[in-house]
Amino acid sequence: MKFCKKYEEYMQGQKEKKNLPGVGFKKLKKILKRCRRRDHRIASINHQHGNNCPRECTVCDGTFFPELQKEMEDVVGWFNENAQKLLELHLASRFKKCLTWFKGNKNRKRSHLGLIQQGRDLVSYALINSVAIRKILKKYDKIHESSQGQAFKTQVQKMHIEILQSPWLCELMAFHINLKESQKDYSGAVLASPPALFDGCSLMFDDGKPLLSCELSDSVKVDIDLTCSICLDTVFDPISLTCGHIYCYMCACSAASVNVVDGLKTADPSEKCPLCREVCVYKGAVHLDELSILLKRSCREYWEERRKTERAERLQQAKEYWDYQCRSFTGI
Repeated sequence: MKFCKKYEEYMQGQKEKKNLPGVGFKKLKKILKRCRRRDHRIASINHQHGNNCPRECTVCDGTFFPELQKEMEDVVGWFNENAQKLLELHLASRFKKCLTWFKGNKNRKRSHLGLIQQGRDLVSYALINSVAIRKILKKYDKIHESSQGQAFKTQVQKMHIEILQSPWLCELMAFHINLKESQKDYSGAVLASPPALFDGCSLMFDDGKPLLSCELSDSVKVDIDLTCSICLDTVFDPISLTCGHIYCYMCACSAASVNVVDGLKTADPSEKCPLCREVCVYKGAVHLDELSILLKRSCREYWEERRKTERAERLQQAKEYWDYQCRSFTGI
């Protein structure tokens, strides 16, 4: 079965999810088909001058890429929003879960397995849309004999609308591993292994350096380095900046020149990511709670030692902060 047909069948099967955005794969292919039929004489002239794509090609001038970019923004936005809701519900108290389910859709599965199924649906959604975007860009480059499709892919990565770069995908990976390691219920009875969100996902240590690795399919693999590039140690209380780089929370506060009491939301927009030097990356940072739970389970001794060190440092920063506030208030 061709991928286009497979993708259309998948999206049609999601009708119960209202306003589920997707890539207009068929529509974009039609745009490229019209482009292919353009005047070959114009293409030949431009090729002689070293231009792989016709200078007056309407696809390049504002039809194909703007359409695809808008669809990618919608897909990533929907995925992030729903992954966030799912993971917040998973970490919520039993009372909050019951309250959320009571207020929500009565047909929704109200169980632990229901959350897992929602996670599987989100992972499938992310994967198939990622493959669809990759294939349509590859087709664009093939028709135009250019590398503009790959250049566009690099551009959207900088714009943070690449779904495989989403911090919520990282959280779903950690969520999956945490579920595998949590096979006991509150009464202490052993439960059957929960169904997997991913076929191959694991936390590995290479020379003591942690790496979260996941094979989403035969052709798509995601590797996430969990070493903080500031303290050069395993991330503690991990946070993902909007550029996608992961740091310890206190290391990020230090890099943003803010006190831990004020937090990253008060960071100056001109502050840059220590790695990519991009600005305006702190205000929308995401706390990776599932990843924090995973690392706490996997590195117990390190986590406990780091927790004691950071607790003392946070108390010291809090003391200095409130001392300064008192002096400012009293004028002393």
